[in-house]
Amino acid sequence: MTAAEGPYAWEPHPGAWIVLVAAVVVVVVGHRRARRSTPGTAPWPQRQIVTFTGAVLAAAVALTWPLADLAAHWSLTMLVAQRLLLVLAVPPLVLLGLPYDRLQRLTRPGPVDAVIERCRRPAVAVPVFMVVAVGSMLTPVVEAQASSAVVRALVDLAVLAAGFVLWIPVIGRVPGIARLRPVGRFSYLVIQSVLPAFLSFVYIFARRPLYTTFAGSHRAVGMRPLNDQQIAGFVSKLGMLFVLLTVGAVVLTRAQRLDERSAEAEAAEDPLLWGDVERQFERADRRSGRSGWNSPDGTGGGETGGAQRPVGTVPETKPGAGGSAGARPGTTEGDSGGDVDCDKPEPAP
Repeated sequence: MTAAEGPYAWEPHPGAWIVLVAAVVVVVVGHRRARRSTPGTAPWPQRQIVTFTGAVLAAAVALTWPLADLAAHWSLTMLVAQRLLLVLAVPPLVLLGLPYDRLQRLTRPGPVDAVIERCRRPAVAVPVFMVVAVGSMLTPVVEAQASSAVVRALVDLAVLAAGFVLWIPVIGRVPGIARLRPVGRFSYLVIQSVLPAFLSFVYIFARRPLYTTFAGSHRAVGMRPLNDQQIAGFVSKLGMLFVLLTVGAVVLTRAQRLDERSAEAEAAEDPLLWGDVERQFERADRRSGRSGWNSPDGTGGGETGGAQRPVGTVPETKPGAGGSAGARPGTTEGDSGGDVDCDKPEPAP
């Protein structure tokens, strides 16, 4: 769609629909095959199915008509609303709604796991998210995405990836990625809600419109460009604050309740899963492969190739994996381990 066709001219967005349908098919078919071929694969609970469906619907709203067209050509407020959906709705719903076996499979490749392991650290996640959130709203980027569907798709993908970087340290459902402690999660969410907000103040207090792309905003949303820009600032600021601080308050409330319960109940709230243990062994294999260590059978270290070890079995600790046999990966002989929950994925926070 072009601006000359009007703000609400129909645009089918076939590319977005193809990607969304393909993603759903890959997840559903992959999970069914895993259930048939791999003993012990956890079922996909109804609650997670509903959550994943919500993620798909939120992505469809953000990436198709009419919001995608309004965000590309007509209104800064609509662009901000689209970005909020891609950052605050789609990534956490995907992380909470994916079947655990699909989450294991998608994050198993070495490069993907290495990026996730690095970005889970708040010291990395905060600047990465801020750079993408602010950089995607720079005037040259907004002008480019308005005139090129390819640039628009790349920017949307970058924003979506930044959303996953934002939420992984909080949700912690990725195998081998531990969640921050409750106070750490709350502090992290406060920082993430405040640092990128300076752009909102620029929108609110600017004396003139910053984007020529949205010069026709009055035709789409009934506001002059400057008013549209000011409303966008309020939507951006209040949206981030409301969602992130609400999640932070829930985290602290649940932590307070856990303090009043038994140690067994607290362990059940955030159990150690076999997927976490397996991922640590895979990382140890990759590190051993880079250091030139060869296994006794001559095949060398390195990645496991995606093969799943039988659920309920404990692999033999290899040299370089850290600690003694039977110790929790990442600990030494004097460290305390945890019970491995082999039957169910980590409950959603």
